[in-house]
Amino acid sequence: MRVISGNRKGLKLKSVPGQSTRPTSDKVKESIFNMIGPYFDGGMMLDLYAGSGAIGLESLSRGMEKAIFVDRDKKAIETIYRNIELAKAEKESEVFRAEAKRALKAIHKNNRKFDFIFLDPPYAKEQLHMDLAFIDTNNLVQVNGFIVIEHSVQVVMEENLVSFKKVKDEKYGDTNITIFQNISKEEV
Repeated sequence: MRVISGNRKGLKLKSVPGQSTRPTSDKVKESIFNMIGPYFDGGMMLDLYAGSGAIGLESLSRGMEKAIFVDRDKKAIETIYRNIELAKAEKESEVFRAEAKRALKAIHKNNRKFDFIFLDPPYAKEQLHMDLAFIDTNNLVQVNGFIVIEHSVQVVMEENLVSFKKVKDEKYGDTNITIFQNISKEEV
């Protein structure tokens, strides 16, 4: 596992020990960033089910100003801290060990908004739809910002949310990448 592009290109990252996470392949990661970037001029991203933190670190490498990493697994949190240290990204990163729902509530309470939210939960449809509804209802993404979801091909995502329009839906084997973009209220 490595950073693919940007100012940390080629940096080797640690994987979470065990079988509790599914690392996003380089091919899928490159496709995601080609669809929403590929580079950024600042902004803030949320890696909600962060695993090793690879997507958040890739975002920082490609120009995001700040990344918030959330995971509930102790091994994942330890790996995220180690990868942030390897990337020398301590000043650009915040790490929280929490359940996704609890983290989203805290983010909302602190009035934070993101340019990019990445969701790669355990392949369970109900939680994913609840996370999306909370993000949409509580306006956690800037106008024109993105929610990128990595999910099982068996999960069908709605076409549009209240503030979001589905802009991409790509299959990679048994993985699906769905991208929503926040559109202004006038366009809904």
